[in-house]
Amino acid sequence: MFSFWALLVGGLTVFAGSGLALGAALGLTGLLILHFLAGGSTYVAVDAVWNVLNSFTLSAIPLFIILGEIMLRSGVSQKIYAALTPLFQRVPGGLLHTNIAVCTLFGAVSGSSLSTAAAVGSVAYPEMTERGYDRRMVVASLAGGGTLGLLIPPSLSLLIYGALTETSIGRLFLAGLLPGLLFAAMFMGYIFLRCLSRPDLAPRSGAKAGAAAIVLKLLSLWPFLLLIVAIMGSIAFGIATPTEAAGIGVIATIVVGRFWGTLTLRTLAESFLAAILLFASIAFVVMGATILAQAVSLLGVPQSILEAVRAADLGPVPVLVLVVLIYLVLGCFFDGLSLMIMTLPIVVPLMVGLGYDAIWLGVVITILIEIGQVTPPVGLNLSVLVSVTKEKVSLGEAAVATIPYWLILLSGILLLALMPQIALFLPSVLM
Repeated sequence: MFSFWALLVGGLTVFAGSGLALGAALGLTGLLILHFLAGGSTYVAVDAVWNVLNSFTLSAIPLFIILGEIMLRSGVSQKIYAALTPLFQRVPGGLLHTNIAVCTLFGAVSGSSLSTAAAVGSVAYPEMTERGYDRRMVVASLAGGGTLGLLIPPSLSLLIYGALTETSIGRLFLAGLLPGLLFAAMFMGYIFLRCLSRPDLAPRSGAKAGAAAIVLKLLSLWPFLLLIVAIMGSIAFGIATPTEAAGIGVIATIVVGRFWGTLTLRTLAESFLAAILLFASIAFVVMGATILAQAVSLLGVPQSILEAVRAADLGPVPVLVLVVLIYLVLGCFFDGLSLMIMTLPIVVPLMVGLGYDAIWLGVVITILIEIGQVTPPVGLNLSVLVSVTKEKVSLGEAAVATIPYWLILLSGILLLALMPQIALFLPSVLM
């Protein structure tokens, strides 16, 4: 076991430290382990990679990425923002609540935290700073709200988790829904209390829309809501698989973007190109992680760790705390999806072996990935939003302002540990 850990840590340190892409570092380390510790059985890496990339489930990922990219470029986020703005005008926090609500809705089709933060941030930040909102508070609400894109289904994180652990994607999507809505409500609760004590953070606008105008604005969202129902409804009620639903979603998004947004052939082509590049980077990491996972599995490492944990008599709760701490530390240095792909081969067998539900675990790991999205120095949501502000808000200022959202996400894991039915209720009822 010592030689395994030495080769694993040493290989990753040398390859990643040399500037190689993470996928290459993971794959080469896995090949070294297969060659030197598994009797030269490097040929199994080819079969493992082929089986993963040939997975019908995994084919949903590029489709959902395309869907998110089209949404990002079609001007739909402006429509959603304009429709929801009057709803919160009388509430302390005003447009800050709109940020969370729009991120929640946008996350219901984009599947990506980064796309959600970028799409909503590019619309909200100029509008809100012009109205006198505190810049740091705006960026923090967008960074926190953007994390909902990874939890509100469809989610790239839950898709990859399901594909690599052979867990039901439909059940994972349903499991992420209530926790995602709960986090949105908790974010809004924090904004309400903060702006109630500090009204200067979110100045009230003079003109107030009437109830009829608010209702009409909300009704104007019907094309977007229909799109959400078409994607999630078809999965939840077993009408379509996630891959089929993603294909339907792409076609529907093109139609909505063209006739409800500002989608053109040029922006459609740009969306496809961006999606290809993003999926290529994800697939490369998946390939490397699959090779490493095959090596880890062949040597029986998860079983050895599980036996060691049982022999140490730590119990499920201390192990969960340890896993959370490891993810929090690694989240400072790795982007979320790469971290998840890299750790699943060891974490999932260990936790399931201790009695944790695989569906529940997928939601918890996704929340930990979300926390990494707002944790510097890598925190991608923060980096994207700092660039949206044209660096008028520094990375350090954005990170400090986002701490309350970070703590809310962390407290959500405690809540799920105490009440796992928050995540497991919908899958048990609908599927």
